[in-house]
Amino acid sequence: MINKKAILKMTTGAAVAAMMAMPISANADAHMKPGSGTTIDMARASWDTGWWQAEVYSQLLQELGYDVSRITTLDNPPFYQSVAQGDVDLWVNGWFPLHNSYEDAFSQGAEKIGYVAKGGALQGYLIDKKTAEEHDINYVEDLTKDDIQKLFDANGDGKADLVACPPGWGCETVITHHFEAYGWDDDFNAIKAGYSASMADALGRYENGQPIFFYTWTPNWTVGELPPGEDVVWLQMKETKLPEDQADLADATTVEGLEGCRGEQPCDLGWPANDIRPVANSDFLENNPAAAELLKQVSIPIGDIFDQNAQMNDGADSPEDLKQQASTWIEDNRDQVDKWLKAAREAAQM
Repeated sequence: MINKKAILKMTTGAAVAAMMAMPISANADAHMKPGSGTTIDMARASWDTGWWQAEVYSQLLQELGYDVSRITTLDNPPFYQSVAQGDVDLWVNGWFPLHNSYEDAFSQGAEKIGYVAKGGALQGYLIDKKTAEEHDINYVEDLTKDDIQKLFDANGDGKADLVACPPGWGCETVITHHFEAYGWDDDFNAIKAGYSASMADALGRYENGQPIFFYTWTPNWTVGELPPGEDVVWLQMKETKLPEDQADLADATTVEGLEGCRGEQPCDLGWPANDIRPVANSDFLENNPAAAELLKQVSIPIGDIFDQNAQMNDGADSPEDLKQQASTWIEDNRDQVDKWLKAAREAAQM
């Protein structure tokens, strides 16, 4: 006699086993939290133009279930030492090759992974367009002439005042190298105070019709307030002299068709273009494949970073503003974001 209850029980058990063996559906996969129960100690750079990118990554990691309740602001040297030691897990503000000089400090315990923005992060020296045209200034070397230096001397020491970078920034290291390599100590006065405040002072001088001389990078609010080709111009370098850790990149300092460049194209800025990259502790990456895959997947267009930096410079720079700007960008790019998150969740299942 056939035992119908036994057959039903066997059939039901087989069905459950089969369902458990089936891949998780796309709908269920979208709700997986592989980072649940894990806290990420994230850092961000001391330059505020990189804070929004950090917030975007933070919110994406939280969608994977990670707890990213604190983001610590650090200068380059302490970050790279800390990430190698595992005291912090990651940041997304690495600039390479500008930060090549820190690789010895972090390479034994941390690594570069993925790209926030690949290429297109430019650096160089600029002056106001009016002075450049009136005095036919095309090269940084032109500013070493005594009569030209006086035009940019705001403090009366006889040297051209250059808005440079604060100590601890990668650009400060390179600018210091330039002063030594080109013998600029008798020609230029490097202003190394807070960058935003120093640039605000320079902007005020420009608005009063005075010449200005400054270093900047892209993306950055400065090129929104002072568009190259309209208000300011990029100066070229007659000879490229890079620090030893970037010496093999001397052929990568020219940019074809750069708007606002003085002299003939291609424009030789004397600085190689940079990639903006996450740097993370190696043990953290090994233990968190979902986070590692997310860092590999995510990228942010340079234009979007520039747009946010412009908003921030206009006053939308509070922590609440940054969070809102990041969440808005994520939702505006939800189709792509969901693909990144899907790849991260799949990496956690392997």
